[in-house]
Amino acid sequence: MGKKAKIMHKYLHQDHKYAYICPAINKTNRQRMKIDVVVATEKHLKYVQAINDTIDEAAKARGTGIARRTDEYITSKIQQGKAIIALNREEFVGFCYVESWGHENFVANSGLIVKQSYRGLGIAKRIKKEAFELSRKKFPHAKLFGLTTGEQVMRINTELGYVPVTFAKLTDDEQFWEGCKSCVNYDILQRTNMTKCLCTGMVYDPELVARRDAALKKTGGKRSGIARLLKKFACF
Repeated sequence: MGKKAKIMHKYLHQDHKYAYICPAINKTNRQRMKIDVVVATEKHLKYVQAINDTIDEAAKARGTGIARRTDEYITSKIQQGKAIIALNREEFVGFCYVESWGHENFVANSGLIVKQSYRGLGIAKRIKKEAFELSRKKFPHAKLFGLTTGEQVMRINTELGYVPVTFAKLTDDEQFWEGCKSCVNYDILQRTNMTKCLCTGMVYDPELVARRDAALKKTGGKRSGIARLLKKFACF
């Protein structure tokens, strides 16, 4: 990518959406980028192959953690309105999709990916936040959870209210764990009887977050004994 220049960030309001504008950060491409992060629709189906290719590239680079999905699976997420896509005008930049498990009691934001040439611009954070809002809208009472090896994703999750948990506190839906079979580290999961792997499990529990907020409101922003107790048990 070359040496990074100082990046100027601007936000442009368009049709109640915010378009991210920033200058290109390498010497060979001085065009200004216009990156939109939106809920994917039928018109974005042409990017399915690019999405899976980017997932593969990231998996090879990390050597861990990202499981490829079939093109049909990614297509279905887009058609169901359960995917977020980032584009620089017409160029694919990043992606994430929403999936429900355990009779919709658990929801995962999975497959978060950003092309190598666009990393470091805060795009993953924007995609994750859009996926979070989409999940809360479609499944307001579900626990949001995820598995990740990425430090950046962990930081974003923490900002959104997720907390680290053991795998026992994640969904027991067998179909979810079937998806781990295409990960290079699946043998670790098998050897530990599905109790741990290189990934960290994280959960956002709307009920516990509501209880926390109510407790903080009662105490004027100071943590009560109940709030401290909830924190002790990794509720938030």
